[in-house]
Amino acid sequence: MTRPPTAAQRRVIEAADPVTGRLKGTEAQLAALVKRGLAFRHPRPPHDHFLTPAGHRIRETPEPVAAAEPPAATEAGVFAARIGGEEATGAGPSRMREVRSAWEGLLELRRMTNPDGEIDRPCGWERTHLVQAAALALEAAGHRPAGTEGGGYRVRATPQPEAVAVREPDSGALRACAATLEKAGWQVGEHTEPRTGARYVLASPRRV
Repeated sequence: MTRPPTAAQRRVIEAADPVTGRLKGTEAQLAALVKRGLAFRHPRPPHDHFLTPAGHRIRETPEPVAAAEPPAATEAGVFAARIGGEEATGAGPSRMREVRSAWEGLLELRRMTNPDGEIDRPCGWERTHLVQAAALALEAAGHRPAGTEGGGYRVRATPQPEAVAVREPDSGALRACAATLEKAGWQVGEHTEPRTGARYVLASPRRV
């Protein structure tokens, strides 16, 4: 078993940008994280450091002392795209700016981590955060997430590897969600629930 990161290393990991995983710290701290496979140094200038998928998992795993915290608790200031069905805590221009900034950060992460530097298809971070990645693409495009009641999109995990389900009671809005995800580099297909007859979209990150 790999030793858990030290308290100082964990602080560096937890302070990483929530979308891009960009790290800030001393050269020694960053080098130690690279050595443990929790970060990588980008080959192009300015040679910033970013979390690897293993580093992201560390960041999202609460420390043992916090195990009693509710799993849905989110630290203040950490961005989370709206997956639909949650109670909205912010709206208006400030939320729109936050979403746009997160989406631009994700496109930059694609540019820096996809082998060919392309931004037209999902990157490794999105493949390990399927629901959040799909929800961010939808929210950034202006689609309305569902509230605790009523219409709007809902993005949910599925038993299929690398696939999420997007549900939206309005058929036109569902097709628009599918078009947005396809434009964002996802493979999409419409399906019908066998028991209810409701239509939904199954989406997976495109690889090529």
